[in-house]
This record gives sequence, structure tokens and C-alpha cells, in this order.
Amino acid sequence: MGIILAGDVGGTKTLLCLAEPQAEGNPKVLFEARYPSASYEHLSLMVRVFLHQAQEELGYEPQPSKACFGIAGPVIDGTSELTNLGWLLESQHLSEELNIEGVKLINDFAAIGYGVLGMQKSDLYTLQEGKAIAKAPIAILGAGTGLGQAFLTWRGNSYDVYASEGGHADFAPQTEIEIGLLKYLLSRYSRVSVERVVSGRGIVDIYQYLRDSEFAQESEQICDLIHNCDLGKSDQDPAAAISAAALAKEDVISEQTMLLFTKLYASEAGNMALRLLPYGGLYIAGGIAPKILPLLQQPQFLAAIKRKGRVSYLLDNIPIHIVTHAGIGLIGAMLYADRL
Repeated sequence: MGIILAGDVGGTKTLLCLAEPQAEGNPKVLFEARYPSASYEHLSLMVRVFLHQAQEELGYEPQPSKACFGIAGPVIDGTSELTNLGWLLESQHLSEELNIEGVKLINDFAAIGYGVLGMQKSDLYTLQEGKAIAKAPIAILGAGTGLGQAFLTWRGNSYDVYASEGGHADFAPQTEIEIGLLKYLLSRYSRVSVERVVSGRGIVDIYQYLRDSEFAQESEQICDLIHNCDLGKSDQDPAAAISAAALAKEDVISEQTMLLFTKLYASEAGNMALRLLPYGGLYIAGGIAPKILPLLQQPQFLAAIKRKGRVSYLLDNIPIHIVTHAGIGLIGAMLYADRL
């Protein structure tokens, strides 16, 4: 059946794996490794290093017959550009460089869409069991660096996955504090999308909004961290520090920041549920959700998803899950490669 190569390619790190298709279930992983993306001039060079390491580990030279890479950015006609790395990726060029007949590039959130199809119950935290309907649409959203969205529809004998740029839709505040946040962000940005508030950077902006509104005294440690990050003097993630302080109940502004962030996250999840009526499941993925799981397990998070006025009842039977498996994008790329 041949060996497949899969990758989850991001601006910071790239995950690669070799796998062997199985008659049933997910392909069997043979070798997997993680690399700092910026350490390589091109993806093809990284893959060559990976294949060499795989050969040493497996004791034979692996020869993948097909490959799929999930890319953190738009993919148009088999081409994607990772500008922060200076990488121009072309499926045909990669096929020739790596001597792999079938190479596909897909958007990273499309890869997550395929990954959902390979999830086990242990990879999920279920917020609402609902009443799943076979072959019904599936919706996925996930906050991380940005806010990714995708949806799946049934065709023939399998699901098709469609990436979306729904995270760039307009932010629609519902309360006085959210209207204040919108006004605050409009003083910084020419336009405010949902992604501006439901993302890692959104956490920092919400924190600064509450700080500048004199909600409470700012933590000196977080103040210094945000300042140093803005100046490029620190690689530490201020959003992660704010989340950690909120979880530890160490900082009032951080706690209120995450309370507002999770409400806005839930609201957008509910919006997506209304748009698609995904009775096949609504999945909350992305890098942030597993790290703040205790906050998302609170009853008010699910309540905020379903708070949709007179049509709230439509969400009662939608299965709602949080994806806790960190490698869902890699699994999705692997499953897509298996289809080639």
C-alpha cells in the first residue's frame, strides 16, 4: 500500500511523520519528528533531513509514494507562501524535489477538518452530547495565532472539507463592555474582525482594554512582558502568561480578560452553529482551547454558545466537542494523503 508522508507546517514549528495505511482506521505512524521552521531555507531541505533521520531509526530507506502538507496560510492552485519564513511552496516543485509522485498542499484548518474524522473519544472533551445525525454537516473553529474555521459536508461516501476565512468576518459586540472593546480596538485598527478578539493577540488586546479602562491595577510582571514583546525583546507569549495568571487566579485583570475572551469565543462558536446547523458535530480546536480547558468546562461557556435568543433551541441537539489532541492537523494531513 506504500508509505505516506504528512506534515503540519507552521511559521514557528513543523511536524512531520511517515505512516503506513491500514485496511481500517487511521494509518500507522512509523516515525515522527518536530523541527523549528526558521532553521531551514525551504521545506524540501527539512524533509530530506527528516527522511534521513527516519532511515536511521527504522533501519531501511523509507520511500513515500504520496504526501500532504497542511500549511498555515492560504493555498491557491497548489501554491502557498509563508512570508515570515521566505518559503514559496509549490506542490509540483516539492514532488520533483522529493521524488514523491503525489504531493498536495492544503490549508492547515482544512487539515484539522480531516483530522476531526480521525479523532477518538479520548481526543475530545464533550461539552454537549446532543443527537448526532449521520452525514450531517460538521463545523470546526479554533483560536490560536488567528481564528480558523472550516466545515465538512457529505458527498457520495465520504466528507468533503472546506476551509473558510470566517474568522475575518466583522466583530459584532452585544454588551456595553463589548461595545467599549470595539471602540478601543477601532482606535488601533482600521477594521475589527472576530479574529481581532478571538485569538492569542485578542487576549492581549482585551487585557490592555481592561487595563486602560482602569478596571483594576495591572500586574507589573505582565506589563513588562507585553512591553518587551512589543519591542521584540522577548519571545515569551503574553497571551499564555495572561491565561496562566487567570487559571491560577493570580491577577484580577487576567481573570476578567479570560472571562470576556471565552464569552466572545463561545458567541462565535454559536454563530457558526447557526450558520451551518452542524448536527454532525461542532468542534472547537486550535492551540488555545486545550490550554484553557478548565475555563471552557465552566457551565457559562456552553451557555454562551447556546445564547441565541428565540432560536437557541436549534443548538440543543448539536454535539459540541473540544479537541484536546495537539496533533490533529498532522493526523488530518495524514488522512488526506491516504486518500490520494
